Amino acid sequence: MTKTTQTKITIPYLWRKKEKKEKIVVLTAYDYPTAQIIDQAGVDIILVGDSLGMVVLGYPDTLPVTMEEMLHHTKAVTRAVKQALVVADMPYLSYHFSPEVGVANAARFIKEARADAVKIEGATPARLKLISFLQEAEIPVMGHVGLTPQSIRQLGEYRVQGKNISQAKRILQEALELERAGVFALVLESIPRELAQIITQKLSIPTIGIGAGPDCDGQVLVLHDMLGLTANISPKFVKKYLDGQHLFRQAIEQYVREVKDSQYPDENHSYHLNTHSSDQLIRELTTLIEEEEEN
Repeated sequence: MTKTTQTKITIPYLWRKKEKKEKIVVLTAYDYPTAQIIDQAGVDIILVGDSLGMVVLGYPDTLPVTMEEMLHHTKAVTRAVKQALVVADMPYLSYHFSPEVGVANAARFIKEARADAVKIEGATPARLKLISFLQEAEIPVMGHVGLTPQSIRQLGEYRVQGKNISQAKRILQEALELERAGVFALVLESIPRELAQIITQKLSIPTIGIGAGPDCDGQVLVLHDMLGLTANISPKFVKKYLDGQHLFRQAIEQYVREVKDSQYPDENHSYHLNTHSSDQLIRELTTLIEEEEEN
């Protein structure tokens, strides 16, 4: 349902939604026009994901995405958004070296790009320490466990996590540690539904699922995936709400045909002078041409 007010969504509002068992809707955005549409459609959280590296910039994975690229796209999104909470992904190696570097980079998303929060993958001791530093700096943090795409070099492939007992216990423990560290919400990516359900029931903060089943407090999808704009990428959890590639190509092919056949632009898509001005312009231009030819 589309919101009718312009009230900015806050973190306490999301916590209340969990308490009331109201689902939280999250979607990615990377530019002004799509962020504006998503915001007006009533999405609760807009994630400027480092997935932009793959679906917008053409990288093979999320690892090459830079701080400057993320800041650039986050600024475009926040200019458009009036209601949704905007969360910016901290890209690979922007928070891995030290808490000081992590805080400095996170602060740029808040101060320069006007994001409402940042998202960090993983729950290593160093990440937990960084989150405590970010709490001191009053920078809200969304956590992320399960399949963490920035760990693709270690994982070897994008696959479901937590399918055996030891993995499931580790992911549950990470979720609990992240909640204690102070994250305001937690993304659960590509884990079994049963594990996601247990984590969701155990935590007091909202869980946002992506490939984690329907029992999470909310769901997130990559915009380009759900609009059918990504080629050769079809994870099991993605539902395509539009055949975007076909529709976009169909429209562009029609444009190509009409230009080649001189059907576009037609009279309705052209500017015109009034009759008097047109006649005068033709006379003056004709005279000018004749004078040029004489010279």
